[in-house]
Amino acid sequence: MRGAVPEPVTKLIEAFSALPGVGPKTASRLTYYLLRAPEQLSLNLSEALRVLKSNTMLCEVCFNITVDSPCPICKDSKRNQRMIAVVEEPLDVLAIERTGSYDGVYHVLHGVISPVNGVGPDDLKIRELAKRVGGDVLEVIVATNPGLEGDATAMYIHKALTGQGVKITRLARGLPMGGDLEYVDVVTLMRALQGRNEL
Repeated sequence: MRGAVPEPVTKLIEAFSALPGVGPKTASRLTYYLLRAPEQLSLNLSEALRVLKSNTMLCEVCFNITVDSPCPICKDSKRNQRMIAVVEEPLDVLAIERTGSYDGVYHVLHGVISPVNGVGPDDLKIRELAKRVGGDVLEVIVATNPGLEGDATAMYIHKALTGQGVKITRLARGLPMGGDLEYVDVVTLMRALQGRNEL
């Protein structure tokens, strides 16, 4: 079996396998697809990866991924600069923007507190958030994901910002639209009951 797969093929399979959500079978399929595809597809992929790394940076204000710093959201004078949504990752900014219902700005932490993975508060952009809030910010919306790590990060942020005269809120949690109660986990149902609204 040794030598049956050329080294360049093996290297690309290993590179694809290192990506999140890509297992060995998917990595192999992608590699062999690129081998059969027109050469231009591989060249376009290679160039897109090169440009991705060389032409992007973190916004100096919110730490979102951008081409220019400050990013377009931070520079937008129509956005409410006094309201900051704190999110874990840049993809979370996209998720909130898709709703079309938020006109504030963002602060990207680039992770959550996770002692198991060796990630502490100093590894995140929490210190930068505290400096940013020191200005005329009125509200910080903690939009970390529900769960142990997201909740621990939210509590740490709350503690770090307490006493700065800013309103600190957390995204509401509850039942998904179209969901059946019988399939909802206990924690979600408990939080939905606690956060119920008057009709």
